[in-house]
Amino acid sequence: MLVDLDAFFASVEQLDHPAWRGKPVIVGGDADRHGVVSTCSYEARKFGVRSAMAASMAKKLCPEAIWTHGHFDRYRDVSNAIMGILRDETPHVQQVSIDEAFIDVSPTKTNSEHPILVARRIQSRVEALGVTCSIGLGTTKSVAKIASDMDKPRGLTVVYPGGESAFLSPLPIRIMSGIGPAAERTLSSVGIRTLGDLVQADASILRKVFGKNAEMMRDRARGTDRSPVESDDTVKSVSNEVTYSTDLESWDEIQAALATIADKVGRRLRKKGLKGRALSVKVRFDDRSTKSAQCQLMHPTDDELLFTPAAQQLIATLWRPGLKIRLLGIGLSGFEEETFVQKPLFDIEPSHSISNIGYEDEANEAFSYDFGKTGRTDASKALPKKPASQLSAEQRAKLLSATDLLKDRFGEKAVRFGHELRNEGNTTGSASKNPADYK
Repeated sequence: MLVDLDAFFASVEQLDHPAWRGKPVIVGGDADRHGVVSTCSYEARKFGVRSAMAASMAKKLCPEAIWTHGHFDRYRDVSNAIMGILRDETPHVQQVSIDEAFIDVSPTKTNSEHPILVARRIQSRVEALGVTCSIGLGTTKSVAKIASDMDKPRGLTVVYPGGESAFLSPLPIRIMSGIGPAAERTLSSVGIRTLGDLVQADASILRKVFGKNAEMMRDRARGTDRSPVESDDTVKSVSNEVTYSTDLESWDEIQAALATIADKVGRRLRKKGLKGRALSVKVRFDDRSTKSAQCQLMHPTDDELLFTPAAQQLIATLWRPGLKIRLLGIGLSGFEEETFVQKPLFDIEPSHSISNIGYEDEANEAFSYDFGKTGRTDASKALPKKPASQLSAEQRAKLLSATDLLKDRFGEKAVRFGHELRNEGNTTGSASKNPADYK
């Protein structure tokens, strides 16, 4: 079963703002600052507005819409309550985003209740919370995923055993997870336009498009793949990325932005008790081209004062003066201990790789930090008088522990490094549905 919450962010906003119900609501970034639509209500979708659409286009299509940047703590709380409902039904729950989860409700000797009855009960309990969900039910995850999109909102689409081929064959190839625009163009150019066509396609063609995953994609198209619902909560990566309303053009701006992103990643790592070795960066330029680079650190770390210089060196391999940057991202994986499931670091193929970059306590002077006053407490008096890169491991740990405690008590802006102020306000207000951001 795939449970998909209907227009989730917008639905929560309408729940919390009764006057917005029945009206077009858009959750996303500013139209004049490179923003994108995170999600929108079904009333807005009637005007052609869609998730991931440029906010400027959405504003043209639906000028009367109610706009909000969103309240992500609230979305997380509602999502957690719904995931609790799913876990009441079965321990086999795989959350794939803040508003989607696979669950396995296959009848057993001890629980023979029909899956349709379980699905209807879930829908009823979710609706009692003030939002709705659509559900796809089938014998495989790929069938359930496609079925969940067939009847929205409040839909329940069931594909009975033996009916997979009849259900899937006439559908366009783009509907299946794993087939993006480029793959769709290549397949269409050789006459493969439906999932039925894909099932019958020559193996050599599929290998050219999907590589080693060719037969897996064929199995998905025929509805015979058997990937399990993975209820393991193992973390695969922790990452953060930011889209900027004004493109970054100078190296100083890029360094400051990377340091701010790294701060968020380091804080998340420490909250989860994780240390990683595999560092990855992502950059999107103003022409929307995207590149990434990776390296292995000498030791697992949760210390952004150590991995920020490495991230900056990686970006230096991708950027040159004159290029304008719209988005930056940093991720860490390769953990000593792992605790919950997340998608791969970034959904793009790596373009560069740098191996075994390591930093001792005496890191390069070029990557020093400026420390700003908190404006809230006297903590600034205790801050070191030398660059953070020159601190010992014990000093850095104490510094980061102190700033974490202040942020936990007074909020994320209670104490900040100087570099965090440089790009303050230069974001689009958009947000993703990455589950790690809401745990």
